[in-house]
Amino acid sequence: MLRYILAAATLAATVLPSVSFAEREATDTAERELVTRTDLPGQNFRDYLTLFKPRKELEPVKVSYSKSWLDQQPAATGDENFKCLAEALYFEARGESVRGQFAVAEVILNRVKSSRFPNSLCGVIKQGTGKKYQCQFTYTCDGHKEVIREKKAYERVSKVARAAIDGVAKELTEGATHYHTTAVNPSWSRVYKETARIGVHIFYRHNYRTASN
Repeated sequence: MLRYILAAATLAATVLPSVSFAEREATDTAERELVTRTDLPGQNFRDYLTLFKPRKELEPVKVSYSKSWLDQQPAATGDENFKCLAEALYFEARGESVRGQFAVAEVILNRVKSSRFPNSLCGVIKQGTGKKYQCQFTYTCDGHKEVIREKKAYERVSKVARAAIDGVAKELTEGATHYHTTAVNPSWSRVYKETARIGVHIFYRHNYRTASN
């Protein structure tokens, strides 16, 4: 009888090993870092950008701010937040250099990270679209239908959006949350701190930094 009890105990120890707290924590951390941003609903986007690191396997060896580099990247896909950012880059910056497109994407992402703005890419981009010309990004409230006619340009800005969301680009704007073209001189630019000039855009940061800085 004792022999059967010992055998059962041995089997139980083999099938159900004791897992230490440290081992569980390591496993949880590994699983957490495997979550991609496209798997997360919009309301958790800020938390993800603030708390989690991008998947290393998504990171190219080196980001080159050129059209040839973009053309070598795989077709970009993602959820609604990705689509909102790709659309914003198309209408706001498709005529800019690749570096300039990444800078505009960075501003939008910086807004998501800040508690002063909506907590998802779509929320930031569509903020204030209730009245004509009273919104954050003019193309969303100018009364014109958004029609993507330049397929190649959209494919490229989509890759910029994907890379920006995945966190593989260097910081270009020093935490900027605002920008305008060199063709205008808005009153708010006199009280914000200028952080960068890239292409036809000038970038600014308020006296506060984003939540993640």
